[in-house]
Amino acid sequence: MVIDMKGKKILSFVIITLLLLGLFAVSVNSGSVKVSYTQLLRGLFIEYDDSVAIIYDLRFPRIIIAMLSGGALAVSGVLFQAVLKNPLADPGIIGISSGASFVSAVIVAYFPALFLFTPVFSFLGGMAACLIVYGLSYKNGFSPLRIILVGVAVNAVFTGLSSAFNSMGGQSYESASELLNANISMKTWEDVRLLAVYVVIGLIFAFVIAGRCNLLSLEDKTVRSLGVNVTLLRAVVSVAAVLLASITTAVAGAISFVGLIVPHMGRLLVGSEHKLLIPFSALLGAFVMLLADTAGRLIVYPYEISPAVIMSIVGGPFFIILLKRSDKTYGN
Repeated sequence: MVIDMKGKKILSFVIITLLLLGLFAVSVNSGSVKVSYTQLLRGLFIEYDDSVAIIYDLRFPRIIIAMLSGGALAVSGVLFQAVLKNPLADPGIIGISSGASFVSAVIVAYFPALFLFTPVFSFLGGMAACLIVYGLSYKNGFSPLRIILVGVAVNAVFTGLSSAFNSMGGQSYESASELLNANISMKTWEDVRLLAVYVVIGLIFAFVIAGRCNLLSLEDKTVRSLGVNVTLLRAVVSVAAVLLASITTAVAGAISFVGLIVPHMGRLLVGSEHKLLIPFSALLGAFVMLLADTAGRLIVYPYEISPAVIMSIVGGPFFIILLKRSDKTYGN
């Protein structure tokens, strides 16, 4: 039976939604505390249960943060790739996440009273890194190779600053250290609420400008002939991309390659129309991030591997393969 393109897209949305729900059910019951799903539902909605309370307070926030982070990073990657016309762009690779992470760690360590505003300062750090990358890589247009090279250099600088900061001892740096290491194991419902507010705003922003993102694949003079200010459009899309990457980094830490892998998978399944690609990438990103976190909890149980480490192990070879396949294009 042959499925047309529209049917394939609908089927892709249905499958990824079902997979995400199934993984959520598995992740909820993965760990030292296990309950039946009947007991879980009863403990959540009918009567108090000690085991269910532990899952609700410790496991649910972690799972939701993983899903929100994955969705935000994936959409951020889609937007950056549209702006830069570079399928290798990722907020982690080009230094946006590391810039946001460094500023967030400084705020958490030295200005704990400003905790609720950490995403705002993280956004400013991400924007600073973005402006540095754009400024140093622009020369009569954006060269995909130059963007990657400058981004890697900027990422290395901020990562080095973060490592130096992380090497400081003392209890006051514990929260900052967890942030720099992308540790989401001890997140609370307060962290969920903080991240959810900004992620929802960022995703709505991304959905609103989704149609305009298609124009960025055209030549600049063609877009201008349609009466669109290309520079302003790039700036608006870039702000949305930085916002999503930075707010995720402020709560979950710097995580690379989600914004690289997911958009590529999304284009294979639903195409390059951003009105479909953005919501699909949000769902797929949530699935990939939750899968990385769940796998990290189970592979070396009772110890854990950070989802950032899992994504680096998977994403590194993926990036090399993409770079090798496109060496003719990006070597020019």
